[in-house]
Amino acid sequence: MVEMHFPGESAEYRAARERLLQSEIALRRQTEAVAAERRALPPGGVVPQDYVFHEGAEGRAVKLSELFGDKAVLLLYSYMYGPAMARPCPSCTSMLDGLDGQVEALSQKVAVAVAAQSPIARIREFAAERGWRRMRLVSADGTTYQRDYKGEDETGGQWPILNVFEKQDGVIRHVWASELAFAPRDEGQDPRHIDMVWPLWNFLDLSPDGRGDFRPALSYPQN
Repeated sequence: MVEMHFPGESAEYRAARERLLQSEIALRRQTEAVAAERRALPPGGVVPQDYVFHEGAEGRAVKLSELFGDKAVLLLYSYMYGPAMARPCPSCTSMLDGLDGQVEALSQKVAVAVAAQSPIARIREFAAERGWRRMRLVSADGTTYQRDYKGEDETGGQWPILNVFEKQDGVIRHVWASELAFAPRDEGQDPRHIDMVWPLWNFLDLSPDGRGDFRPALSYPQN
């Protein structure tokens, strides 16, 4: 390993940092192992129907199978923006702010789309307000997709979840979902179900104060 030192650091700091580095190496290995385990999952369930969403200014119909385009894999995020919500979920919105900038690169390998239960005109209006330009946004209004794939509960409550689908020989299967959102967690702990795709938390985890009690908002006071 390269011997690392930074200006003004103490021997105590360097020793503690070296111990932390070993923990970071172990975490990297664990991250790789979990990713390999995820890839090794057996085939998931066949999607029960070719859900018909709506997109664009005219609200044209688009099937789930069409969201794949020429790709074999589709990442479809369920956005917490139901028809009864005055405004969308700030946390989902924060994650999507980052995703919008990465869609062009991601689309070289996989298809990416975002579904919400609100009518498409309402989704598009907020997207324009937010300045999103790259993400494919669809409305699941009139379908059971959100209910079937855990983006909505039986009372109409909205839930955030990322689902991954694969299409082979015309058959679409469910591959993986961010089920960690629904798993038990320690008191005060964030769900962390999509931390791997949400830059906000990864950056804050690098700061001395960590995440603290910060939560994203749709807007912040101007300095």
